[in-house]
Amino acid sequence: MRIPPKYTQATAVTILGGATVLTIVILVFIIFFILEKGLPVISLNFLTSNPQEMGKAGGIFPTLIGTILLPLLAIIIATPLGVFTSVYLSEYTKETKITRVIRFGTDCLAGIPSIIFGLFGYIFFVIALGMGWSILSGGLTLAVMVLPTIIRTSEEAIRAVPKSYREVSFSLGATSWQTVKKVILPNALPGIVTGIMLSIGRSIGETAAVIFTAGSSLRIPSSLFDSTRTMAVHFYILAREGISAENAYGTAATLILAVLLVNLSAYWIMNRFISKRS
Repeated sequence: MRIPPKYTQATAVTILGGATVLTIVILVFIIFFILEKGLPVISLNFLTSNPQEMGKAGGIFPTLIGTILLPLLAIIIATPLGVFTSVYLSEYTKETKITRVIRFGTDCLAGIPSIIFGLFGYIFFVIALGMGWSILSGGLTLAVMVLPTIIRTSEEAIRAVPKSYREVSFSLGATSWQTVKKVILPNALPGIVTGIMLSIGRSIGETAAVIFTAGSSLRIPSSLFDSTRTMAVHFYILAREGISAENAYGTAATLILAVLLVNLSAYWIMNRFISKRS
């Protein structure tokens, strides 16, 4: 018995729409639950004071500093490496077995659990290179962790630039590097920025890789070789050890608001860039 196409189309639309609605409902429920519990805790004193009694009292100011420094260092290291690698793979090499192996390797690295990166960072950066539990060790580990994401998203954004743009640039006598710098990268920038923002979001919310490499000191760091604690690690310790559910919810709400702020800022920057170019 052949089912009419209009019924299969209606069934597909219903299933896909239901899955979308269910996903949105779950996401909104999680965000609403955390914010309902955490927003009453957030205050100027909570954000600007130091933790007391291992986090049972006081605020989260040192964890705010750590949450800013670690992803910032990771992105500063990973962004040029990832973008230059994607440019080389897309514009300066032909499709060979080697490039396919590199892409397969980056895809595999992107799927590795973060705790594996944490163990690697602990063995290599903390112990082998003698950096100890520090911001530098944590930042380098996060850079290695987000590098595959930046490479793949940047490469896809560069490949999405129409081939005709390259042909016009070459026909005007531009070199490969001039074409990349003046034509390809500006047009691929929204996609590249998206990959960077995804990497920042992952870095901000990371726990396993950070706790193995950056430590969990509650003191304000004074150099890259000092240990620090991020908000994600702070929330994990408060919740796991039952130190303070109230401060744990406050930290989680602050973390969610920080991620939302980063994403909204990224969308605003991309929209301004696209509107200026158009």
